Amino acid sequence: MRRQSVHARALVVRSYDFGEADRVIVLLTREFGIVRGVAKGVRRAKSRFGSRLEPFVELSVQLYQGKSLSTITQADTVEFFGAELIDDLARYAAGCAVLEGVEKLAYEGAESAALYDLAVGALKALRASEMPKLHVASFLLRAMAVTGWEPSLYQCAQCGAEGPHHAFHPHAGGAVCVMCRPAGTREVDPEALHIMWLLLQGADQAAAALVTPTRLAQVEKMVRDHLHWHSERRMLSLNVLDQA
Repeated sequence: MRRQSVHARALVVRSYDFGEADRVIVLLTREFGIVRGVAKGVRRAKSRFGSRLEPFVELSVQLYQGKSLSTITQADTVEFFGAELIDDLARYAAGCAVLEGVEKLAYEGAESAALYDLAVGALKALRASEMPKLHVASFLLRAMAVTGWEPSLYQCAQCGAEGPHHAFHPHAGGAVCVMCRPAGTREVDPEALHIMWLLLQGADQAAAALVTPTRLAQVEKMVRDHLHWHSERRMLSLNVLDQA
């Protein structure tokens, strides 16, 4: 059967060597979710792809679809986000966290326009961000929401009692009241939960106005714990972001 050729808008998530001169490019596409495509000969000096198939590049690509790996036959740059990120460790680490989050949350073969737009928006925001950790938290929260893992932040995740509450547990589903809190529940500032709620609404500026170092640390911890619990996979890039 002849393979189908398709066009897609794609964001390069990561890449790894394949064979002697090829490279597998992991792409987030709006149309097909995560796609792994082989770029043939890309590691040769005279490769026609040049540096386009690198992380932080948005592309218009043509692919021949395969069972496990597609073949990339054309790639045109739409936008490069790395220029403003690579010279700033905090922004670069935050950008890497966005890309790793994409790979953790996206599905293969499933339309993912909402997640794609969130990722592109997050990379654009990080270009001039003074609070990259907050922007990563915003992206991860909203990405979890579009993939069905949104935490409860005002009502108790167990009984629905209205908040504000001052405890959070990822296994329970988010904020919990004093009657429902399981063992190991984390005590948090209710304003940290409020910040997370604002981030989920896309109100990053309002959230930033409430941030203190302690609240931001709590937000980061809750977002990370919730993502790790539901994805069952840890994000290594967040460890780098901690040191930035």
